[in-house]
Amino acid sequence: MDLSCFKAYDLRGRVPDQLNPVLAEKIGRAYVEITGAKKVIVGYDIRLSSPEIAEALSSGLMAAGADVFDIGLCGTEQVYFATSHYQMDGGIMVTASHNPKDHNGMKMVGPESRPISSDNGLNDIRDRVLEPFFDAAEQGKYETLEVMSAYVDHLLGYIDAGSLKPLTIVCNAGNGGAGLVIDELEQHLPFEFIKVHHEADGHFPNGVPNPILPENRSATADAVIQNGAALGIAWDGDYDRCFFFDENGRFIEGYYIVGLLADQFLRKTGGGKVIHDPRLTWNTLNLVQAAGGEAVESKTGHAFIKQRMRDEDAVYGGEMSAHHYFRDFAYCDSGMIPWLLVAERLCQSGQTLSSLIDARIEAYPASGEINRTISDPPKVIAAIEARYGVGAKAVSHVDGLSVEFDDWRFNLRMSNTEPVVRLNVEARGDIALMEAKTEELLAEMERLNA
Repeated sequence: MDLSCFKAYDLRGRVPDQLNPVLAEKIGRAYVEITGAKKVIVGYDIRLSSPEIAEALSSGLMAAGADVFDIGLCGTEQVYFATSHYQMDGGIMVTASHNPKDHNGMKMVGPESRPISSDNGLNDIRDRVLEPFFDAAEQGKYETLEVMSAYVDHLLGYIDAGSLKPLTIVCNAGNGGAGLVIDELEQHLPFEFIKVHHEADGHFPNGVPNPILPENRSATADAVIQNGAALGIAWDGDYDRCFFFDENGRFIEGYYIVGLLADQFLRKTGGGKVIHDPRLTWNTLNLVQAAGGEAVESKTGHAFIKQRMRDEDAVYGGEMSAHHYFRDFAYCDSGMIPWLLVAERLCQSGQTLSSLIDARIEAYPASGEINRTISDPPKVIAAIEARYGVGAKAVSHVDGLSVEFDDWRFNLRMSNTEPVVRLNVEARGDIALMEAKTEELLAEMERLNA
């Protein structure tokens, strides 16, 4: 049996050769045997293969003795929410996020929506799939569970409805599932939504939604300009990531959104800890300190960030890759809470999104993440450290290589998911220095890779 769909954090593979109903049923059985779960949330995304895979998964869960609570078509964060909110033993979301449309997968959590990854159960589930199974003495029960209303109530709890004013907002669901939630939230908010690629459609008539790719941004940017909107928001298919465009249609780097959300959240809580990743840090550190919070660095990746948030009881965590985590959301990531907080900030401050962001770009210009395919990444990273580490103020290995000088810093790391190295460079108030150092590092990487 091909088990290549099991990855470090989740399952993803092509349907039907790498993931299919037969395998999904066995995964359900193995999940129960490894975790001991008795009550499990199951949800699925808009992909055409998702209902069938979810049904087979549910059959396996019930055959192994677990009760299934089917929340139907939803986003990944609704599985996180339902698992935690209804105090279930676990949850499984059938989704392949932004993978090609002939792919599917699963994201798994345990009690309190704690992630199940390769180092805490996912590999055990993979290995158990290969062994024979026997039905449980008592079959599990199946019932549907309506979670949208409780979930929407929870989302609205993050903002002060009284401070909101009419805004025009472009929302691009990319034919994923986010439009279903926007339609529910719309009834409670004074915003006018301009809806782009709004209908959930697993055929992906406008391409698989992944706004991190520059070629996928124009539909949102153009709609912002045409409608004179205050901001634009776009999501990936299972909407656990959201991406922002200012009133000029400019795409905002996720790094600056982390700082904005940290500031907004700390204003509400009057302090607390904020988790951030090591790729770009200075803007976040500055804003968190100014707002009376404490910034804590964590290795990149949702499993690491979520665990560190629990350890530190952090109020918010953010990654520049557009994942945003919230303590009151079971320390999980949400693609809906961030834009609500940003819209609230625009209403409260009376400022435009561009003016809020421009001040931060000016203070801490950054390169954005640059990917390069390198034949021997460890050798290249070691050589870069040997050259740049000598005169550095600080060198860190929390995640890849971080090297810091008085007026600029960089992070160079291998991807967890792709055969590339990722470079991020930032400076203090000097865009020319940032650009020069970025070019210098890329040239050195190319020389070392020759």
